[in-house]
Amino acid sequence: MIQTQCCVVGGGPAGLMLGCLLARAGVEIVVVEKHADFFRDFRGDTIHPSTLELLYELGQIDEFISKVNPQEYPSLDVVLDGHVVHGPDFTTLPTHCKFIAIAPQWDFLNFMADFAKRYPTFQLMMSTDATQLIQENGVVVGVKAQQGEETIEIRANLVVSADGRSSKLREQVGLVADEVGIPVDVLWFHLPKTQEDPQGHILGRVGGGTMMVTIDRGTYFQCGQVIAKGGFSAVQGEGLPAFCQKIVKIAPFLEEATHSLKDWDQVKLLSVQINRLPQWAVPGYLCIGDAAHAMSPAGGVGVNFAVQDAVATSNLLAEKLRTGSVTLEDLNLVQKRRERPVKIIQRLQAFAHKKLFNPEQGFQSRGIGMFAFRSMVTLFAPIVRRKMAQMIGLGPLPEHVETREVSA
Repeated sequence: MIQTQCCVVGGGPAGLMLGCLLARAGVEIVVVEKHADFFRDFRGDTIHPSTLELLYELGQIDEFISKVNPQEYPSLDVVLDGHVVHGPDFTTLPTHCKFIAIAPQWDFLNFMADFAKRYPTFQLMMSTDATQLIQENGVVVGVKAQQGEETIEIRANLVVSADGRSSKLREQVGLVADEVGIPVDVLWFHLPKTQEDPQGHILGRVGGGTMMVTIDRGTYFQCGQVIAKGGFSAVQGEGLPAFCQKIVKIAPFLEEATHSLKDWDQVKLLSVQINRLPQWAVPGYLCIGDAAHAMSPAGGVGVNFAVQDAVATSNLLAEKLRTGSVTLEDLNLVQKRRERPVKIIQRLQAFAHKKLFNPEQGFQSRGIGMFAFRSMVTLFAPIVRRKMAQMIGLGPLPEHVETREVSA
């Protein structure tokens, strides 16, 4: 049995950021991650200015840039019917890093884990699958986890679920998410970089009856093709050559690269969800990140909202965890702090999917909603790009590190 002040389940962006911040504040913290490493492809690669600012506040931004060497996007541009439309302008933000950083998520997670290990109260347990909450008298007091053939019992004053949208632990205490119906899924796949994108660093392309995201990973492009919800079988029924033709139609420079797609096993389905828990906590247990609210890939904000949850949790609970117990009222403060910005962004995402980028309408960039969008961007470009940068790059309520460093 392990005894600690806080046990975080899930070694993703929310879990590792929370573990790092709590350890920095002197809290005894155990983070359990069921996988042996952080290498999982087709995860969020965008690190927004809000998260980069947190790394600056922690004194780690220079080391992060040096070690991870991310690509820097001062704006998010899209192509509509072959024409480049300049999106949010992050150079206008009041932050030290005025860009979105694009880097494989495993590089970010490895960096955060290495930083957290500097603190003696931090413990990271890999290949450890938390399977069951331990409850006594209606209070969660720990988790049972499997590490190979061994069962481990981790007792804690607080258990935090940062184990994603498919969290099984939250179901054990009756926490069920309310779904916001959206009409899209995403097909993720790799294409080798046979040539540079002639239009520069473009993340999104709309036109020709489809929408696609291309993320430059140096030697290859990570691509995301947006399809109708539940429509993967229909896409497969049309055949792989037809799928490749749609890619080439919207991104002609990828024609040679599509020859590498030989089998549907190379294409992974991401079932897009927008949901949130009506209640994030019960006595002794709290959900944050995707475990509390799944975000759409629109705007790439999911990672950064998970990180913001972790910062708010640390700010509100670190001192109470270090010196004593945490009440349900304390835990509810986290939801009270973070729920409103989550709702704002989820509503914007749902609107974008239903009115602007709806596969049922064939992603026609000449639709009424898209016409209004393009007209707004064109007529009020500086103001719109600045406001979009604030909403996407920082969010409605950006968090800052407020806890003091206790040990190192």
